[in-house]
Amino acid sequence: MTYLLLTFVFVYAACSSAAVGDTVGTTHATTDPGKVLIVYLSRTNNTKAVAGIIQKYVGGRLVALELETPYPENYRAIVGQVVKENETGFLPPLKTKIDSIHRYDVIFLGFPTWGMQLPPPVKSFLKQYDLRGKTIVPFNTNGGYGPGSSFQTVKDMCPNSTVLEGFSTRGGEERDGILFVMEGEKEKQVQVDIQKWLRKLELVK
Repeated sequence: MTYLLLTFVFVYAACSSAAVGDTVGTTHATTDPGKVLIVYLSRTNNTKAVAGIIQKYVGGRLVALELETPYPENYRAIVGQVVKENETGFLPPLKTKIDSIHRYDVIFLGFPTWGMQLPPPVKSFLKQYDLRGKTIVPFNTNGGYGPGSSFQTVKDMCPNSTVLEGFSTRGGEERDGILFVMEGEKEKQVQVDIQKWLRKLELVK
């Protein structure tokens, strides 16, 4: 009786583990990880978390975009500054320097939605580097209003690149004091959604 009970426990545990694993599934990248670059801008670490999930499935080099002069911590102050930058077309200088960008064939580009637009630091990156002939894959986190015009701006700024369908998910809402949310069930769901997106783009199989 004890043997049968233990057998049942082990079989049940194995089935349960398989069920959990199947939720995410096994993936294999279709691109050489050495030719993949994942660049992201993240203020509340939600976009950073999404970048990390993407790296888990496709490999590649992970790079955070940092400014020579960081934005203010105060939410209202940064909103006012970004509005002025968008109005004037100012592109903030980047502290981040990426050497040998010609090595990369696929560039994932992550950012939050700021004022329903592409954040100025991401525009700085697109302006600074020669991305002709590369495949650009945008991904986005937002406060519930979607990517706005950001994906279209990426396409407009990369006329000589192949820009694939972007990924967007709800992140924090800094205005309301809701910051990092990519944990627990939310993180699990984002992992599943990212896998589906990457498979659709044929970047994993």
